[in-house]
Amino acid sequence: MADQMDVVCIGDIVTDAFIKLIDDQANTYENEQGKWIAMQFGTKLPYDHAEILEAVGNAANAAVAFSRLGLETAFVTNVGNDQHGRDMIASLEKDHIKTHFVRINHGKKSNYHYVLWYKEERTILIKHEAYDYHWPHLRPAEVPKWVYFSSISDHAIPYHDQVADWLEENPAVKMAFQPGTFQMEAGTERLKRIYARSEVMILNREEAVFVTHGNYDNLHDLLDRMHGLGVKIAVITDGPDGAYASDGQQRLKMPLYPDPAPPKERTGAGDAFASTFVAAIIKGNTLEGALQWAPINSMNVVQEVGAQAGLLSERHLEEFLRKSPDWYKPTPF
Repeated sequence: MADQMDVVCIGDIVTDAFIKLIDDQANTYENEQGKWIAMQFGTKLPYDHAEILEAVGNAANAAVAFSRLGLETAFVTNVGNDQHGRDMIASLEKDHIKTHFVRINHGKKSNYHYVLWYKEERTILIKHEAYDYHWPHLRPAEVPKWVYFSSISDHAIPYHDQVADWLEENPAVKMAFQPGTFQMEAGTERLKRIYARSEVMILNREEAVFVTHGNYDNLHDLLDRMHGLGVKIAVITDGPDGAYASDGQQRLKMPLYPDPAPPKERTGAGDAFASTFVAAIIKGNTLEGALQWAPINSMNVVQEVGAQAGLLSERHLEEFLRKSPDWYKPTPF
């Protein structure tokens, strides 16, 4: 089983073009529909600078996190037959991620998003290309210990059935599910086989309410409903209030790791938390240990621009853990 991988990530991949807005050239306001960004209309606005980040997206960010934490990682995804696609494949390979499952779609463009970066937050202009999604053939020696399934286009809903069929054929494979927007909108009934197969599922509090139709003010209700879908380890992140996790036997609350400096930009914080939590579980860590690992990578990611620059190796992550304050530990709730 020399070729066996620890984890195969599944999801879309994208190039992000970050455009750093100048603070006094925009502003934000709130109304009953949410928080909005406003800029002067019909004119030319100066901006600070732009940065191009290749090979990002929920599943891609997770793949990089896994690889840097020492896990043998491959990625099932789609790119177009263009320079952006070739650049994304090269970027993955620089992070020692196996790319032989990356499908090049002839006649298609690669996903390319624009990120309006204002202060420490970002608004992303997205467009998912309509690829013809197909689950690849994995040789028996290539069947991984885990798969990590995350955000994918709304064109790919039938693709979930192919993944679910393959998981049924390979019952020893464990799956972590970090659903993206279109997957959550598809509903738990349409994707019930995926939810039921989830060893780990990570949602933020608002997503947990949307997916489960549970009570926002009752974390136990939300966790119960996640378990009711078939999830073995349910995790809910809650912004500055930290995170909550349940494995059916114990329920733990975990605070954030203290920021060494104000965040530069928050893209990828959730991906870093989710993938690092799963990496710890894959490596045989306990629920408590996984909860202590995950906020550290999340903290470090927001100290850099984009979702991957701040992702840590296991050695550096453990250094942060050794320096953590006494209160940085999970507690029952």
